[in-house]
Amino acid sequence: MGLHSVTIEGLFPQVCKLMIRTRFAPSPTGYLHIGGARTALFSWAYARRHGGQFILRVEDTDLERSTEASTQAILDGMAWLDLDYDEGPFYQMKRLSRYQEVVEQLLRDGHAYYCYASREELETMREGQRARGEKPRYDGRWRDSSATPPAGVIPVIRFKTPRDGEVTFNDLVKGPITVANNELDDLVLMRGDGVPTYNFGVVVDDLDMNITHVIRGDDHVNNTPRQINIIKALGAALPEFAHVPMILGHDGERLSKRHGAVSVMQYRDEGYLPEALVNYLARLGWSHGDEEMFTREQLVEWFDLKHISHSPARFNSEKLDWLNQQYLKTVDDARLAELVRPLLQVREANPDAGGPPLSAVVALLKTRANQIPEIADAAVYFYRTLQPTAELKAQHLTAETLPALRTLAERLQSVVWSAPEIGALLKAVAAEHGLKMGQVGIPMRVAVCGETQTPSLDVTLQLIGRDTVLSRLKAQIG
Repeated sequence: MGLHSVTIEGLFPQVCKLMIRTRFAPSPTGYLHIGGARTALFSWAYARRHGGQFILRVEDTDLERSTEASTQAILDGMAWLDLDYDEGPFYQMKRLSRYQEVVEQLLRDGHAYYCYASREELETMREGQRARGEKPRYDGRWRDSSATPPAGVIPVIRFKTPRDGEVTFNDLVKGPITVANNELDDLVLMRGDGVPTYNFGVVVDDLDMNITHVIRGDDHVNNTPRQINIIKALGAALPEFAHVPMILGHDGERLSKRHGAVSVMQYRDEGYLPEALVNYLARLGWSHGDEEMFTREQLVEWFDLKHISHSPARFNSEKLDWLNQQYLKTVDDARLAELVRPLLQVREANPDAGGPPLSAVVALLKTRANQIPEIADAAVYFYRTLQPTAELKAQHLTAETLPALRTLAERLQSVVWSAPEIGALLKAVAAEHGLKMGQVGIPMRVAVCGETQTPSLDVTLQLIGRDTVLSRLKAQIG
């Protein structure tokens, strides 16, 4: 019976062979980074496009480096990006008995064997190969050995890679790939502690979970022939493979922290919207005509594998900033207000203690921002007084402008409190005093807002409110 038809204690029910099932299988040895998030997105979008299922699996067999904090960071990143999964998360360390069961099957069928070579012995072997100009690789010394196992040595279990022939598969991104079996050595399937290696664990999991399409980074291309040989030894059907080119920095170098290869959650903390990051990741190495912006629904409708680029994508933080700016312009004001609220409180400006509705403030400010913290920075003066610097006062609150500000302070007490009426008053007072609008508007901003630049002054003053405007204005003009 092939493993595709095996269920494990009812955990993985039988599914229709026609149903597409993809998976994302990160190792919890760090945060969810840009490359991993894009792989997850492509796998998610492909499953959703075809009415299939998307599975999350945590490959936590690296016992020295895997942490609960990293696992949680991955789950948090997936949730923030709204990459919902139909099954999981499944954890490899909870499936050790299953890997033992399958490796015993391979041993019985003659496709695997115990290897008793010590670490020191293997290193000596590799040093000799390097000295002879050969490719360092396991030489199969225990493959067909009848020697008595050395006492006290805990063996590993290796796969009997075919010595002849070749492995050919049609990569759905890269096209046909062929590797000769004599280029592959006998890889370790199970370590001495009973924990599977990556290439073995991933095969068992993908087969048990009925994965039909393995979409992953092209750093795994060299693993694929090894995995195909194991799948064939188990008599199971092969999934389809699609290897996505890596992401490079803007300078063509491997993506690193200095390029922006940080935790997905750091983008949240820096004020990016998840839909903007999803849109950007989708365009990193995939395209649909000339479309730059599209909804999640459009991504699902359009996504395919044939339009994934064959070349590495380049991460461009300026493009991401532009996309985020476009999304901020259209995001729901109530939702944006809730994202800005805690940032204002950190800035000692409490929108719950009075002042204009925060949704109205963010609606005014959002078209000028690249990230959410910029909106919070610009919104502070709506909720607490910002004292202008001595330099600003000396430059703008002068003998030339103060008479106009005093006239405004008097007439603002009775004007109809609407942006059009306030705007008309500003123009009239400027004309009366023989000043240009900027000679009145900027000093007014300095006196009321504590800075020289704001959105449209009439709307800004309307939102701040009559009493607050008059109080701040009088405090500055005496």
